[in-house]
Amino acid sequence: MCNKFRSLWGLDPAVTYLNHGSYGACPVEVLELQSALRREIEREPADFFSAGLAARLNVARDAFARFLGADAADLAFVANATTGVNAVLRSLSFAAGDELLVTNHTYEACRRTVDYVAARAGARVVEVILPFPLHAADQISTAILARVSPRTRLALLDHVTSPTALVMPLAHLVCELQALGVDVLVDGAHAPGMVPIDLTALGAAYYTGNAHKWLCAPKGAAFLHVRRDRQAQVHPTVISHGYGAGFQAEFDWTGTCDPTPWLCIPEVIRCIGGLLPGGWPEVMARNHDLALQARALLLQTLELEPPCPEALLGSMASMPLPQPPPGSPAARLDTQGLHDWFRERGVETWWSRQPVPLLRVSAQLYNGIDDFRQLASLLAAALKPSARW
Repeated sequence: MCNKFRSLWGLDPAVTYLNHGSYGACPVEVLELQSALRREIEREPADFFSAGLAARLNVARDAFARFLGADAADLAFVANATTGVNAVLRSLSFAAGDELLVTNHTYEACRRTVDYVAARAGARVVEVILPFPLHAADQISTAILARVSPRTRLALLDHVTSPTALVMPLAHLVCELQALGVDVLVDGAHAPGMVPIDLTALGAAYYTGNAHKWLCAPKGAAFLHVRRDRQAQVHPTVISHGYGAGFQAEFDWTGTCDPTPWLCIPEVIRCIGGLLPGGWPEVMARNHDLALQARALLLQTLELEPPCPEALLGSMASMPLPQPPPGSPAARLDTQGLHDWFRERGVETWWSRQPVPLLRVSAQLYNGIDDFRQLASLLAAALKPSARW
């Protein structure tokens, strides 16, 4: 089944691509639409931007809002989830002694943003240490809620953690934190297209996510969702003509840019959702099942127990690298070296240094179990003292 899907993407046929989670990959059909839109812009730029863009953005926003279980009025387009996190954190006012809650699994770029705004205000960053490996979701909730204090102003939580690929118990955490008077900013970079989302039901104060990862839109497509009662205080990091005209007006125009990634979102929702009879629920379920199969195969190769329950995984899985034998390639290489070692052998992988060397794999429609068998074979070679470079 995967072979017919693989041809829909323009990926290098000489590379087994197991790193969809980093940047996503856009189908050729959607890229062709983007190219057509760009040609339309250049044919008459003034007409495109001044006369028609606002209406087109609203059409794309309506389609995206339906996919996300949101009201379109609460949704703004941004370039990526990091931009969305910055917009929220740099809009809010913090004071000396305020506490901002993060975890040791927080995406590094967003953690640095928290450090930046906290340092400017004299606020304190409280890092929650989440165990990994872990055995149950309540270990996550218990650890986070235990660090809340009367000074906690905001919690930045990943929906799906980047290094460890954990799908957080988000609905429970948002409910519990908000009951304690703590607003939640969700970094949902990996979530759209990987796991079902209902932003209205979730009720988080702020949620930002990418469309270019698991939704497979062109690079530069992302959103920021702000609950209605919090919108007046949130502004884009670039102030432009829309300032003072309302939440969407400010974000819709921050200066001349390429809006085609946002305008392609309805088409990519249709395109990917039409590849399987069950639509997007079946796409997500298929990728989830493949990620579980891949993890089981790799854990067998590594002779490891599962580092987390299957229920905490979406379409990615991370596993620690066991202590490599002396003389093996894995013993000589850091995480960048491991990436390069596998890439030289035709497999694109993703490695993290924290909390121990972690291998993360992604499962997308263009992947099949044979791709992971190839990775497993290379893993076995990398862990052998006699393996050749």
